[in-house]
Amino acid sequence: MKVVLALLAVFPALAGEYAVLQNGFRIPSERHEVIGEVVRLYTSTGNMDVAAREIARFEVEEYVKPAEPPKAIVQEPAVSFNDPRLLIDDAAARHGLLPEFVHSVAAAESAYRLDAVSPKGALGLMQLMPGTARELGVDPLDPAQNAEAGARYLKQLLIKYKDSKDPVRLALAAYNAGPGAVDRYAGIPPYRETQQYIERVLRKYLAQIKSKKS
Repeated sequence: MKVVLALLAVFPALAGEYAVLQNGFRIPSERHEVIGEVVRLYTSTGNMDVAAREIARFEVEEYVKPAEPPKAIVQEPAVSFNDPRLLIDDAAARHGLLPEFVHSVAAAESAYRLDAVSPKGALGLMQLMPGTARELGVDPLDPAQNAEAGARYLKQLLIKYKDSKDPVRLALAAYNAGPGAVDRYAGIPPYRETQQYIERVLRKYLAQIKSKKS
């Protein structure tokens, strides 16, 4: 009898009640019936009689649905590495820049080529110099990091020259030739490549704005 009670004590009840015995054992039952000095317990597998004096009390226990195992969460990448234009859109949004502006820089820098390498060693979609990439703490060969860092660097330059007469052109000049050259000449450096680069970016930008409005 004690072995049977011990086994029943560890069987979980789905609903109903527990007969708590004087020795602490708890017997799950769906209901019970008092028959003289005997209590008949109706369990999910049948019924059993227990002397009434052996039962200390009955406890009602609500059914608690077992917790479902957590579903695996699959995080989809925010953008596709196969579409550099989406990388640029995402990077521009992250840093509060007009996407047309960042797109114009990317188009002028690499024509959206993720593996572009310039003769001077600039890398990737936004043509980051290795030193600039190190300062920004990114891997320039990772397309998403490259796009994000390029947009972040552009924003830093726009902020740096925000109080000048032409912050956009100075930021583009610094992006192309480096802030040191802009500061040294106190304006756009007299480099044909840099001057042509600025105009090329601005033409692309204005063309996008015009196309968007039409």
